[in-house]
Amino acid sequence: MAEAQAVWGQMCLDAGAPGDGFAWFNRAAAQGHLMALNMVGRCYDLGWGATVDKVRAAECFRVAAERGLAWGMYNYATALTLGDGVAQDRAAALEWLTRAAGCDTGMARAKALNFIGSFAEDGWATPRDMARAAGCYAEAAEGGDFRGCFNHARMLADAGDTDAALTWIARARELGHERFVTQMRGWLDAAPEPLRSRGLALC
Repeated sequence: MAEAQAVWGQMCLDAGAPGDGFAWFNRAAAQGHLMALNMVGRCYDLGWGATVDKVRAAECFRVAAERGLAWGMYNYATALTLGDGVAQDRAAALEWLTRAAGCDTGMARAKALNFIGSFAEDGWATPRDMARAAGCYAEAAEGGDFRGCFNHARMLADAGDTDAALTWIARARELGHERFVTQMRGWLDAAPEPLRSRGLALC
């Protein structure tokens, strides 16, 4: 019953009826369905059929994370990183991202790896480690995360491998949403030739 309700909630959300989706996610979450609970958090986080409430969103993510859901771990880590609805704690965020990357084999793992790469590149919670960042981005890209594809392309471009970088820029364009692609074009506008012109041609 709960699984069907969670699936129907997602179908409602995808069909442009976020209020119905929110209601069905809540019904499934009340029966202990962890992905539905995570989606209740997403609804509160982004205002999908509910008033934006970052505190309630973070609490949903925390509970889902503590009960073992990789997506809950990823979303709770995001809240901790940004200080959205919870005190900012990047060290704890990195721990949750590491757990998500270790307990999932799908997109949650790829997105967690990309975020871990960002932590390593920017020196959040641990000393800056560009080799670790590059490795995480490469794994995230292989896992199908569009931000991972772009970040992997950046690292390859910095290493002088323009052709490989362009391959991953094309992949990021294929997988990413339009807002992200616009941001990627902005980065390419400032990139050196031939990466700039060849990359923009792909976008």
